[in-house]
Amino acid sequence: MTSGIRVAVVALALTVSSLSAGEGEKQPGIVSVEFIYEKASFPQCHASTMAETKGGLVAAWFGGTREKNPDVGIWVSRYTGAKWTEPVEVANGVQDGGKRFPCWNPVLFQPSKGPLLLFYKVGPSPSRWWGMLLTSDDGGKTWSKPQRLPDGIWGPIKNKPIELPGGTVLCGTSDESKGWRVYLQSTTDLGKSWKSVGPLNDGRAMAAIQPTILTHGDKLQILCRSKHGRIVESWSKDGSKTWSELTRTELLNPNSGIDAVTLKDGRHLLVYNPTRSGRSPLNVALSKDGKDWQDMLVLEKEPGEFSYPAVIQTSDGLVHITYTWKRQRVRHVIVDPAKLQPR
Repeated sequence: MTSGIRVAVVALALTVSSLSAGEGEKQPGIVSVEFIYEKASFPQCHASTMAETKGGLVAAWFGGTREKNPDVGIWVSRYTGAKWTEPVEVANGVQDGGKRFPCWNPVLFQPSKGPLLLFYKVGPSPSRWWGMLLTSDDGGKTWSKPQRLPDGIWGPIKNKPIELPGGTVLCGTSDESKGWRVYLQSTTDLGKSWKSVGPLNDGRAMAAIQPTILTHGDKLQILCRSKHGRIVESWSKDGSKTWSELTRTELLNPNSGIDAVTLKDGRHLLVYNPTRSGRSPLNVALSKDGKDWQDMLVLEKEPGEFSYPAVIQTSDGLVHITYTWKRQRVRHVIVDPAKLQPR
């Protein structure tokens, strides 16, 4: 456990109130709740992401006047051991010649070896955007010059990659130019070269995007956002070379982003909106096998938008969740998964 995260847990537990979704009661397993920032120079934010570095936590999101507007850039904040730093814009969509496009969906990832990676997208819309990459050798304090990914390579489209044995970084990604289609893209050299598998679906009869990856020993599972009222899934038995047909699960999905993580104890944790429409409530569910899920926490349930979660488990075993809070701020919740037990 890094010293920064240890201090964060103590400080937040002392100063942060219970989630509004719990109507005042402290839900078992919730360690702390906070906003990463209270005020910012941009009125709207969305699509947060988080990673653990040797120096502590780093969070990012896109922010500007409104999603799709050209002034939307990528903003980063770091946890210094006492508080989050003021948000800093680290990337924008300004092109050679001065034209500016909006930025979208940052994804942070800290591989076991190498710099902190920050993937993001630039372009007028999700059907016409392209992938970009920044790296940081100092835990998010300073960043490299932006690098454009090869055509047809987007890197992780919304959710964090996983690192396979041997160091391959496997990214769940998707394309919206010809319907909603899911791919898996991988790199063995931190973004210099890429391999792509997919699409796994036709994009129309089965329309899905934004996969999150779970591990089951020698098997892999993806869960995806869809247009079909349910989270959809696919499985691989050969390390992502081939995947089963995408099929609907019993988990509701209102065409909104999800994220999940395989915990160190082997269980799987999912953050999602368990409804057919709207983006409230926002829940945490657990599963032993990736098939049967049980809701354990209600993070939000009041009217409004609470969406696009990101979830990681840090080296101390705690789970960190960020999500969009009414498009106004980024909320950060720390959960102790050891206290989440089936009822």
